[in-house]
Amino acid sequence: MEHRARTRRGGTALALLAAVMTASLAAGCTSGGGTPDDGRPPADESASPSTPSTTTAATGSVLAVKIDNARRARPHTGLNSADIVYVEQVEGGLSRLMAVYASALPKDIGPVRSARETDLELLRQFDEPTLAYSGAQRKLMPLIDEAPLRAEPPGQTSGAYYRGPGRRAPHNLYLRPASLMPTTPGVSALTTGFSYGAAPSGGRAATSETVTYPLARFTFTWSPSRGGYLVAMDGTSATTTEAGPLAPATVVVQYVTVRKSAFHDVLGNNTPFTETVGEGRATVLRDGKAFEATWSRPTAEDGTLFRSGDGEQIDFAPGQVWVVFAKA
Repeated sequence: MEHRARTRRGGTALALLAAVMTASLAAGCTSGGGTPDDGRPPADESASPSTPSTTTAATGSVLAVKIDNARRARPHTGLNSADIVYVEQVEGGLSRLMAVYASALPKDIGPVRSARETDLELLRQFDEPTLAYSGAQRKLMPLIDEAPLRAEPPGQTSGAYYRGPGRRAPHNLYLRPASLMPTTPGVSALTTGFSYGAAPSGGRAATSETVTYPLARFTFTWSPSRGGYLVAMDGTSATTTEAGPLAPATVVVQYVTVRKSAFHDVLGNNTPFTETVGEGRATVLRDGKAFEATWSRPTAEDGTLFRSGDGEQIDFAPGQVWVVFAKA
């Protein structure tokens, strides 16, 4: 199994290749004194991810943001701009999201919630990622400090976070990503191992797919007009405050081992640990079809490869990707 090559920041060549942000993206990322603290940027200030086939020089690493997914946290803000959205199970059978940004930054992202041990292993595939989160269990903090990432909880960078009105804490904490990343690193910072291109041959017709956790449910329904999968969470259509319904171009249901960790929440519920290193089976949804696959991630520093039964890598559709970790 091949390993992917890493791009390290700081080299002279990368400095010469750093791209200046477009005027529209700059408008979407500005967080000056006139910014309303409502977590709901106007539609013309939202940003959309680039297709991964775009050639862009990496000038840094990705921004990963832990997103609250309780019912009271919806609708989300800034989620449409993410290149990748990971869905993981947390305490009590609920779900939480981790959104990864490389090609575009929205004006605001949130609501932001706490980190988990699973996130640390998942983020090892990136080169010095920035992790924005609202806190973590006390016993997990030393592991975050030791992880090869830039930790950005509230209070670390002045002005990066704010509380939006209209919702009660803890479901009202928002991030101004421009405070942490004045420019985007580009799609080449997405060292996930994913491959993008034309749909493979074969597959089965699949207009809808549902993944369930003990207390959460995700349904993805193919929309030809959107060219993606409309997302429903717990039976309700998922939308964003600034860019309308969520409709990722590719959805991956990755079957993994979910085991107990050494951590618990304040109610004593065990925190599940999702094993993303190893191998297993998966289902790739794109273009209204489902493709059965295997996944492989030899080490935490590697991306994840998805292959068909004949061993060929499965290309994803250009655009946003959702990876839903389901219990094997």
